[in-house]
Amino acid sequence: MIGTETLLRELADRAELSDLVARHSLWIDEGRYDETDRLFTQDVVVTSLRGEAHGIEQLVDLVRARHDDYVRTLHNKANLVIEIDGATATVRAHDIAVFVIDDTTEAVAAGIHRYRARRTDAGWRFDRLDITPVALTTALERAL
Repeated sequence: MIGTETLLRELADRAELSDLVARHSLWIDEGRYDETDRLFTQDVVVTSLRGEAHGIEQLVDLVRARHDDYVRTLHNKANLVIEIDGATATVRAHDIAVFVIDDTTEAVAAGIHRYRARRTDAGWRFDRLDITPVALTTALERAL
C-alpha cells in the first residue's frame, strides 16, 4: 500500500508536470519567451520536423522562426500520460494546433509531444522534447 506522503508527492508532481505542458502551449501561443526558463532547463534539446535546438536560445529561435509568421496560434494538448521515476519523468501528449495565417486562411496540425523532465531546485523542468508530426493541412478557408 502506498503511504499518504508518497501519494501526495506523486499527485503534486503530476499536477506540476501537467501545468508545465499547459504552460508550454501558452508560451508558444502568447509569445511568453521571457518565461522559457520556467519551462525548460538551460540544456534542453528539442527535435521537430522544423529542426533541432540545443539550449534555450536555440529553442526560442526555432519556435519564432515559424510561429512568428502566423497572426495567431492556438495549441491544445490532451491525453497526457505521465510516468515518474524519482527525479525524472516523461510526459506524452497529443497536440492539435490551429495556425491563423491571415484574415481568410488557417491551417491545422496534429502531433505527438514526448517530453522528458527532471526535478530541479526550482521545480520540474523539461530537458527534452521530441515532436512527431501526425498531420498538417494546407491553408483552409476560415469560417470565422
